[in-house]
Amino acid sequence: MCGIVGYLGNKEAYPILIKGLKRLEYRGYDSAGIALLNKNGELNVYKKKGKVSELEAFAKGKDITGTMGIGHTRWATHGEPNDVNSHPHYSQSKNLVMIHNGIIENYASLKEGLTKRGHTFMSQTDTEVLIHLIEDIRQHENMKLGHAVMVALNQVIGAYAIVIMDKNDPDTLFAAKKGSPMVIGIGKDEYFIASDASPIVEYTKNVVYLEDEQIAIVRRGEELKIRTIKDKEITPYIHELEMELEAIEKGGYDHFMLKEIYEQPRSVFDSMRGRLNSETGHLKMGGIEEYETKFSNARRILIVACGTSWHAGLVAEYLFEEYARIPVEVEYASEFRYRNPVIYPEDIVIAISQSGETADTLAAIELAKSKGATIFGVCNVVGSSIARATHAGSYTHAGPEIGVASTKAFTAQVTVLTLMALHVAKVKGTIAESRYRQLLYEIEAIPQKIEEVLKQNELIKKIASTYQHASNALYLGRGYSFPVALEGALKLKEISYIHAEGYPAAEMKHGPIALIDEEMPVFVIATKGANYEKVVSNIQEVKARKGKIIAVVTAGDHDVKGMSDHVIEIPETDETLVPLVSVIPWQLLSYHIAVMRGCNVDQPRNLAKSVTVE
Repeated sequence: MCGIVGYLGNKEAYPILIKGLKRLEYRGYDSAGIALLNKNGELNVYKKKGKVSELEAFAKGKDITGTMGIGHTRWATHGEPNDVNSHPHYSQSKNLVMIHNGIIENYASLKEGLTKRGHTFMSQTDTEVLIHLIEDIRQHENMKLGHAVMVALNQVIGAYAIVIMDKNDPDTLFAAKKGSPMVIGIGKDEYFIASDASPIVEYTKNVVYLEDEQIAIVRRGEELKIRTIKDKEITPYIHELEMELEAIEKGGYDHFMLKEIYEQPRSVFDSMRGRLNSETGHLKMGGIEEYETKFSNARRILIVACGTSWHAGLVAEYLFEEYARIPVEVEYASEFRYRNPVIYPEDIVIAISQSGETADTLAAIELAKSKGATIFGVCNVVGSSIARATHAGSYTHAGPEIGVASTKAFTAQVTVLTLMALHVAKVKGTIAESRYRQLLYEIEAIPQKIEEVLKQNELIKKIASTYQHASNALYLGRGYSFPVALEGALKLKEISYIHAEGYPAAEMKHGPIALIDEEMPVFVIATKGANYEKVVSNIQEVKARKGKIIAVVTAGDHDVKGMSDHVIEIPETDETLVPLVSVIPWQLLSYHIAVMRGCNVDQPRNLAKSVTVE
């Protein structure tokens, strides 16, 4: 989950590395560090606990020259966040220095062997063990560094994206990956290395995505070379980046999260653009078409995901079962592979991930593939590991999401999953033509409805001020709105640190109702639909116990308004599509509460955007 960046070229490396680390800081912000090789052959390493800005202040006035360097922003795994455990890490001789994203699972046994051979370790990290191992192999086997890296990586168990710099070689960087993302940008007489494209897009559109167990040799004045850890030569395939620089800047907003909330009318539109036309009844999902027979004959659909993506998967469960009439199970990817699941060759597995790099979801994909299932990916990042690991898939086209708390990723995922469910239903003939056309028309109207909800930002901000000091909160919903209750609770707790739980409204009587008193805010989705009367009854149960009701209702609903402390109206929306609209107030509410509480909205404590370790 850490962010790594490297540069080799004819420019000063330091400004490029610092800017790159700031763009990667959403991946981890416990500590940061850089290593630079100056023209005198001196290797300068600066690292500091805290954010990149603290590293920048620490490096001020020091020698930051050099046209080759590497940088790292950390999300701690092995060893607490402090200066010593920060990356980069030296080898025993201090001739080599390395940055690392991932986890070396067998580091303890490797460390024991190295200690017996006289190695001394300064940190508690697995990373330091790996760079010591590489140097140990290089010295004892009298190998070139590239070959020593290959040998070492064949001995480690776990995940890694690494970049290595040699004090005695001012013209070469070595990079390698397995299970953690890495992209290499190719400029004019210069190279860029990073965890994702955000530090690169400003300088070049030409990139190469490293595959697992590949090593890149980046040498000044030469073409990029790639070999596997088994020493097989690979021809680099150059992709053209579609990302634009403006997409990763705040654009005048105080926080990326707020910007991304307001981008949802566009991101939802982009996720359906070119895929449907309600006037003609046209719905085309390119990724599905080749696998229409597989979907039509699927024994069941297994959805694997984590966090917000898991909530989007729950919405998809309702959609596929109601319209395509296929049984669906939604699994936490982090649990899926460890419980010996039953997987049939006739199963379709849909893997959902914003980043396309989620380690648990990737592991679930590999398990399902080994059982013969067909894997379909839904992710946001072109060229990501999940996009490459699946048989087919659909991109969400949400654009870069920098805020750690997912917002536009959720609505984009639900949009794509809705289109998928309707496409399969149409192919199977399990949906009436009139209902099919109605839903296509309704989906096209969603971006405008989100715009209408966003106009209520000031009202939602006022409601947030009332509950900013709450200690606990309950979110309730039924049917399609239950996953939105879960998502609302997740947003509140992950950025404001208020304990919150989401429940099906009817389940409140089976435990959570014991928590309700005059201090407890209860956030309810009570839009018009099949479960409306039931939800109204649940609201009355809360009011009878003096709970505070904040309700999302269909515009013009006076009944719920009369029994609620606060209401947020949303445009009338087909029940199937309500999650795309009703989630917006919860996102804004969480955002404003977090700001009022002085929390770091874009970088909440202990979290990182892309969970690339298990």
